[in-house]
Amino acid sequence: MPDLVSVHPATVKQDRERAERHTWHTVKNNPSPLAAALALPAADGHFDELRGAPSDQAPNPALAPPWKQFFDLLGPEGLDDLDHRTANLHKQIRDNDVSYNVYADADGPQRPWPLDLFPLILGAQDWAQIATGVRQRARLLDRIMADVYGPQQLLQQGLLPAALVQGHPGYLRAMHGVLPVGGTFLRIAAFDLARGPNGHWWVVAQKTQAPSGLGYLLENRVAISRLFPQAFREMRVQRVAATYKALVDGMKAASPAPPGEDSRIVLLTPGPYHETYFEHAYLARHLGLSLVEGSDLLVRDDRLYLKTLQGLEPVHGLLTRLDDEFLDPLELRSDSTLGVPGLLQVIRAGQVLVANAPGSAFLESSALLGFLPALSRHLLNEPLALPSLATWWCGEQAALQQALPQLQDHVIKGTYPDAGITSVMAQNLPPAELDVWAERLGKRSGDYTLQACLPLSQAPTWHKHKITPRSTMLRVFVVADGAGDWQVLPGGLARLGGSHHKTASMPQGGSSADVWVLSEPTPSSATTADTAPLVWPSLPARHKPPVSSRAAENLFWLGRYTERTENTIRLAQLTLRALSGEDQSSQALLAWLSALALRNGLLPHAVPPATQARREFERALIAGLTDTAHTASVGYNLRALKDTASTVRERLSQEQWHVILRAEADFFRRCEAFSGQHHPVPSALDYSSVEALRALESASGFLAAMTGAQTDRMTRDDGWRLLSIGRHLERLNTLAAALILGFETGAVYDDSGFDAILALFDSSITFRARYQQQRDVSALLDLLVLDRDNPRSLGGVIQTLRSRLARLAKNTAEPSQSPPDLGAALPDPGSWPLADLCQSSTPQAQRDEALLAHLAQCCNAAFTLSDSLGRRYFSHVAPDAHSLGA
Repeated sequence: MPDLVSVHPATVKQDRERAERHTWHTVKNNPSPLAAALALPAADGHFDELRGAPSDQAPNPALAPPWKQFFDLLGPEGLDDLDHRTANLHKQIRDNDVSYNVYADADGPQRPWPLDLFPLILGAQDWAQIATGVRQRARLLDRIMADVYGPQQLLQQGLLPAALVQGHPGYLRAMHGVLPVGGTFLRIAAFDLARGPNGHWWVVAQKTQAPSGLGYLLENRVAISRLFPQAFREMRVQRVAATYKALVDGMKAASPAPPGEDSRIVLLTPGPYHETYFEHAYLARHLGLSLVEGSDLLVRDDRLYLKTLQGLEPVHGLLTRLDDEFLDPLELRSDSTLGVPGLLQVIRAGQVLVANAPGSAFLESSALLGFLPALSRHLLNEPLALPSLATWWCGEQAALQQALPQLQDHVIKGTYPDAGITSVMAQNLPPAELDVWAERLGKRSGDYTLQACLPLSQAPTWHKHKITPRSTMLRVFVVADGAGDWQVLPGGLARLGGSHHKTASMPQGGSSADVWVLSEPTPSSATTADTAPLVWPSLPARHKPPVSSRAAENLFWLGRYTERTENTIRLAQLTLRALSGEDQSSQALLAWLSALALRNGLLPHAVPPATQARREFERALIAGLTDTAHTASVGYNLRALKDTASTVRERLSQEQWHVILRAEADFFRRCEAFSGQHHPVPSALDYSSVEALRALESASGFLAAMTGAQTDRMTRDDGWRLLSIGRHLERLNTLAAALILGFETGAVYDDSGFDAILALFDSSITFRARYQQQRDVSALLDLLVLDRDNPRSLGGVIQTLRSRLARLAKNTAEPSQSPPDLGAALPDPGSWPLADLCQSSTPQAQRDEALLAHLAQCCNAAFTLSDSLGRRYFSHVAPDAHSLGA
């Protein structure tokens, strides 16, 4: 036996560490081998997207070429940086408030949009097959719809069962015989695809009634391309923007707008409480369309109009995100408050283009998939290029008898939307429940459809430092381009299953992924248009988008709630500091603060004033900061501000919306430190007061950012003017009322009250610089009432209001009419005899009474003007409003 060589254990450890460092250094600059080693294989019987082959083809084969290139382009940090990129992705989703909720709740939190780090990568050849098949299916579905709402030959010849059409609740008899504007029934369609174990793609479902996903798809693309910019560029991923443009251009080209008149297309949404409202606002902003609700639209003389600040503006196209049954309460669901009364009559008159034409919901029935191969040969004279998953409608006895013996191998789906189920995996059912389903299928066979169970392909995801496969489905979109053809969006929305699910279901914990479609390689010698000289185009005609009455009203109230929140924050800060500072003995100050707090809803009416029970008043004030049920304090106004902003989200930048969300969340989070305490000892109350002041100070910073964004980051259109008018009306009413209470309580004649009034007007620094330390009422009135250079004086507020109102009236007046004086009700503080009122020879009570009468004019004018604006621009019922006739 040869001698054994003795090696010190420390030497062995050093050699191993040196080898590991060498291996890691090698793979770090070439991370695809490490990714191949780390990535778990797809489950047995599934196609492995990462390796481009069935999971059982070979043990741990190399990565597919596109994925190898993707990992090699990660950059110098390689896989080390993926956790950091994931954190950035989640932060971006939160910051942009990309939300989705399967079961929308007006009072519940919206679920953050789930987006995975890795895209789904499709090669050019794969995509060519998909695009060809999807384009063909769009043509086929449009032809089917044209026949069903026209001659109905398919029903007469038995190629399509009447029960699947006329028995479907989505078939609208009111639309029979109606040829839509432009002759195309479908303008947009979506198809859910799945890749089988052999790598072939199958169509699982089709969506024609307001298919969702276009907005989320775009957000996915923006987010993921920013995280992998080098890979996105070097892999030559196809862009998606041209398809969105084709959709709008196609609608404009086919719309019934008169020659020479711009075609107005709007996006109809159910409203901010819909589970995908984020997508509606995002899509409207990207497409440059006005986001409208049913109440924004009006039918007159078989034409559709948008209610705007300028009156009624004609609408020529409607991109609807609303289910068909809610479109018209006169002819469809009478309980719908989301649609437009008379809309179907406008469609029948050919005066508006709707995408899609109402009545396409029957095309979404899973049972229809089984009839499409024969329909394609009959209508298009060609076989389907992209096959449907094997489907049997149980309403046909032959199909039921063929599929029933192998029920456990199928997915049970509802034929109609009122069947009460979406899909049931029969293979997951116990034998007893399987027998119950077999009996149910025999009794109510037409209500159900059986579809073959396909093991979905599995795509790689980055989860907890591992590359893990997840089941994947792909939604692909196709749009009519207005030139008689269809464009397939080069990409799509991938839906990934959860960690314990073999189905791609987002409601069951799944997520989404961006879809990268790679371009065909081009010869290096090919010339491109990039070498052509740049030519400056002529300036386009400036399009002034209309401001709908609903958006205008919400912007008006956004301004009011912004100012109201800022005022309640300042008032709460003043009050808490006074209650614990050296001025707490001033009865006039405490009386003024108590009256103001009660008037502005900072605490319930039953709470005694601070002059009687200072500690109880302080406890109630602190408790009311986050009480949204019994007070209208800071928390209530922050929430109202957020809710109002959500209704005009398409008009706000992401940064502005983010500030609004953070302001509310930050305030309630900070208040958790002291909310709910009963303050058994004075020290606990003092702690709560300190923490409350910190929360208020933070909220004040957010409000400064909001008002700055409103002032400097928004376009000066009429919507913005109404926002500004709302802010200044609120400021006029609040400050005038504060001065009235200052004189009524005597706070204006008290040194502490004098300083507090200046602080509420945010004018302390200016007053001290101008008048030093004097406490003269005439000087106070000069700065807070007359000085128009002071943006928080009554004179400055009224001057700004007059300017905004004059411009609004000019922009919204009929060309043949003179603009009305909207600010006629506003008083002119410059005409008030303040010099006489401040004469010492006049008794103080008489002076105060005369001044209070003038200040009351400001409060009354604010209420009167608010009502007048509402009647004229929001509800269009004022006597001098624009005519609502045609």
